[in-house]
Amino acid sequence: MMTATFTPTYDVVDEAVAAGYFPPRHPVEITGVETLADRVIRLTFRDPYIAKHARPAQFVNLFTNDPLMPMPRPFGVSEVNDDEVSVIFAVVGKGTAEFAELRAGDTLQVLGPLGRPFRTKQAAHYVLVAGGLGVPPLIYTAQCLAADPAVRTTAVFGYRNERFADRFVEPYADATVSIDESEGNVITLLDRLEATGGLHVDGLETVVLSCGPLPMMKAVAAWTAKRGLACQLSMEQRMGCGYGTCVLCTVDTVDGRLKVCADGPVFTREQLGWGE
Repeated sequence: MMTATFTPTYDVVDEAVAAGYFPPRHPVEITGVETLADRVIRLTFRDPYIAKHARPAQFVNLFTNDPLMPMPRPFGVSEVNDDEVSVIFAVVGKGTAEFAELRAGDTLQVLGPLGRPFRTKQAAHYVLVAGGLGVPPLIYTAQCLAADPAVRTTAVFGYRNERFADRFVEPYADATVSIDESEGNVITLLDRLEATGGLHVDGLETVVLSCGPLPMMKAVAAWTAKRGLACQLSMEQRMGCGYGTCVLCTVDTVDGRLKVCADGPVFTREQLGWGE
């Protein structure tokens, strides 16, 4: 028996949200696929709803077109231009390999935006610390903050080798510094920033926002704790559903085990009990 497929228009999606419902999974058109470095891909798709509603550190679920791989892959939003949304990911398995083979004009299914964003409403100097594939959400954070004249931003990015994302964040951040493994790590850059007076800008409070490998974020949390700086961390965790039903992506916090997808992905250093 054939099953009818409902393809929602964006008007229907907006009406659902206005009525208090989360927008459904829906098809989007791919508008570009670019290789940034070895096995690192930037994929762009057209989605007016996500482009309008995504907030810094929120993510989207992308679904492959293979019925044998029903679980989505979560990716942080890396940039928004008009009604186009970009994500950056590494090819690590069959699902991401399929996404890398897509071309402009192809379609895939998307759900989002999901998760709790960075809290960036206060006037502050936001230091955006990221490593590897934790970099993309901080690009979008810089893009969103660039619209606020009351804040300043410094991007501090660490790479294994190729600096694949500097050119995307530089138009938005007030300053960008990066490093690869042969030179050091993000703590090296934070120490330099502090030594040269770049940590405190225009009398603003310094707030560190971070995403990346777990050891890196724990080191960043400890570094900020020693200096009494506010620190928010966007956790990277294997997910199933992406919205809190499967309980696959739990993380230990001072309040017990919480879901990264629904309670996060952003947590404060204090919530995680890191660096205390």
